[in-house]
Amino acid sequence: FVDNCVPAEYHEEAKAQGLNVHQLLEQKAAQQKPGEHGLVALDWWNGNRSILVDVDLTGLLVGATLATKPEDIYRALIEATAYGTRVIIEAFEKNGVAVNEIVACGGLPERNRLLMQIYSDVTGREIRVAATAQAGAFGSAMFAAVAAGKEAGGYDSILEAAKQMARLKDVVYRPNPAHNAVYDQLYAEYLKLHDYFGRGQNDVMKRLKVLRQQVLAGD
Repeated sequence: FVDNCVPAEYHEEAKAQGLNVHQLLEQKAAQQKPGEHGLVALDWWNGNRSILVDVDLTGLLVGATLATKPEDIYRALIEATAYGTRVIIEAFEKNGVAVNEIVACGGLPERNRLLMQIYSDVTGREIRVAATAQAGAFGSAMFAAVAAGKEAGGYDSILEAAKQMARLKDVVYRPNPAHNAVYDQLYAEYLKLHDYFGRGQNDVMKRLKVLRQQVLAGD
């Protein structure tokens, strides 16, 4: 969306302020209250990995008007990823796996505070941030230490390795109760769209994808 759909004037404004366009959109979107833009999105631009596991699903934006701005869509897309995360958490819990703690890893927690706060507000949970921005590589190092074993200077279990090697930042994102209440309402609408388009009640996304492929192939 940012690369292909944000108008040139936003890129120019960002450059004038010494920002990249993501930072500018984050600033603008952060000024909004939950529900203010009137949008709900399905962020399936590249299919859905979990819980639907369907690469042929596509994106959707509901509620757009002539007054809709790029920062509105930007925030709606962030919120959609947070709703998707809540779906995953609830699927774990429905199947007896308690989710007691959320730790955010990777580059996004470092670069986008709005995203982290939205995730906390949508899920209604505190979110901690890993001290390293290279959590994937660090996790591999932990498993290597377990493979080596305690006698070789490593650890006998991944839990022991994590306890000794992993670190969290002091920052904690806590849910805003008022925001969480609004997001509960928006999440209910998201679930209706999620199930209607994602569970086979209406395969319009797939039909459109097939039609596009036929047109491009010249059929």
